[in-house]
Amino acid sequence: MKISEVKKALETLETVNFKLPDGSTLSPHFHVTEIGLVTKHFIDCGGTERSETHANFQLWEAGDYDHRLAPQKFLHILNLCKKVLGDEDHEIEVEYQQSTIGKFGLIFDGTNFILTNKQTDCLAKDSCGIPADKMPSKAASCCSPSGGCC
Repeated sequence: MKISEVKKALETLETVNFKLPDGSTLSPHFHVTEIGLVTKHFIDCGGTERSETHANFQLWEAGDYDHRLAPQKFLHILNLCKKVLGDEDHEIEVEYQQSTIGKFGLIFDGTNFILTNKQTDCLAKDSCGIPADKMPSKAASCCSPSGGCC
């Protein structure tokens, strides 16, 4: 989901709700503690230099049970972040604290923002040396310690 899509959705909502991939809902007193731009510059296991940039939302829950983030306030926060995010319409990644910081994709179902599971993947499958019929499923990466390409 892109920043423009979140803004459009917020214009239609009376409340802001986020759901986890398992269907459970974040407590209504969650906070958006950070909105930023994250750039990852790396080399994949095949030796190709790559760069990724996305917008990052960090969601957090505290003990202030009377706190509710209104759609208009969230939209205001997003508009303030333009000086950091720039004019590009970036894809969004969401961080949310669980047993460790989880990273999620984001979709909107017309009522709720849904955090979606993200998966690792090998970006250099042609360099792995693993026959296509032996490639691990999308849930596993060919660049695991036993994958043979790193």
